[in-house]
Amino acid sequence: MNDPALIETLRGVLRQEAEALTALSAQVDASWLAIVRLLDETRRAGGRVIVAGVGKSGHIGRKIAATFASTGTPAFFVHGTEASHGDLGMIQPGDCVLMLSASGGTKELFDIAADCARRAIPLALITRKAESELGRAANHLLLLPDLPEACPNGQAPTTSSTATLAAGDALAVALMRIAGFGAADFGRYHPGGQLGLAARGGKS
Repeated sequence: MNDPALIETLRGVLRQEAEALTALSAQVDASWLAIVRLLDETRRAGGRVIVAGVGKSGHIGRKIAATFASTGTPAFFVHGTEASHGDLGMIQPGDCVLMLSASGGTKELFDIAADCARRAIPLALITRKAESELGRAANHLLLLPDLPEACPNGQAPTTSSTATLAAGDALAVALMRIAGFGAADFGRYHPGGQLGLAARGGKS
């Protein structure tokens, strides 16, 4: 199968998402440092980072929480809808919330934001829209570049979800550097698989 038009479509998506990451990198500023500080202080105080989202942001959020947890920052994911049906109890004073919503208007996350305000739980939001309802509710904002999605309809989360995932990776690596999280620590959290074996110097 040789379809030049389809090949160009594939390349175009990759270029568009790469451009979004370049734009995101250019936006890194003191607001990012404030979020890193919040996450680090929460970790040092014995709290957890609660990552929250729904839909594709939820899938990305699960990965971000897993990356935090595996690199020394206790974290787990809470789904916005489940939070409204009892899982708000998983978020406790001393924790902080990292919420994901490109639009800033994800209604399923409103109850988490309201609960954070009631209980003075710090809320950081990764979003494109600072002046959204969730943007106004957040204590800290990490703004994504407001660029079109890579899908032909401009609807399916592609550019935005890639940028969100990369932002989460950047936060996790910054926290690793602050904590001095090294290969031995990585090996302790990864007792299984080739990653853990390599981190332990090949010793089982």
